[in-house]
Amino acid sequence: MTIKLHCFGESGNAYKAALALELSGLAWEPVKVDFFGGETRSPEYRADVNNLGEAPVMIDGDVKLSQSGVIQDYVSEKSGKFGGKDSAERREILRWVLWDNHKLSSMAGMTRFLMNFLPEEKQPKEVIAFNQGRLGAAYELLNNQLERRDWIVGDSITNADLSCCGYLYYPEPFGFDRSAFPNIDAWLTRISETEGWKHPYDLMPGSPADRA
Repeated sequence: MTIKLHCFGESGNAYKAALALELSGLAWEPVKVDFFGGETRSPEYRADVNNLGEAPVMIDGDVKLSQSGVIQDYVSEKSGKFGGKDSAERREILRWVLWDNHKLSSMAGMTRFLMNFLPEEKQPKEVIAFNQGRLGAAYELLNNQLERRDWIVGDSITNADLSCCGYLYYPEPFGFDRSAFPNIDAWLTRISETEGWKHPYDLMPGSPADRA
């Protein structure tokens, strides 16, 4: 049975789940969510897809899951990939997934949205500046973790990497400069050289060009 992932290309959180599925080798297909058309806010979406009104949502037969980290964990359980070699490594991976969700992706996703998907006159400049300060600290911490390491946890790509990279391949400006963080830059290159890797706009339907 083919796994279905309700997602859209502009979402870094959806990208985390989609990339895990793509690299796992499991059979899956994307189902486009019209986020910018208000689909996730509709009563139908909340009743039929996700009562939290969010994407991504993964459906595999009778299993329906939301939240990218949960979906990544399911992919690991089903494929045997990205979940760590033992319980200690799995907990360390979870630690980084939770850190990313709170300190990196939440800030990056919001800042990118405010800077690129709102009219300029509605962009809250002080909020953006504050978020970019928080992001600078997160980038520095991640860059330090990757000093003399190929991967965030262990000796191969895991859900820690697939989570933390979620927003860092997007071309829209939000205050992230790869060249300023050489360890992150090399790590993103390693991920993109992994067999099967695709850019978010190639992996999922939907991009800003569709609305241009």
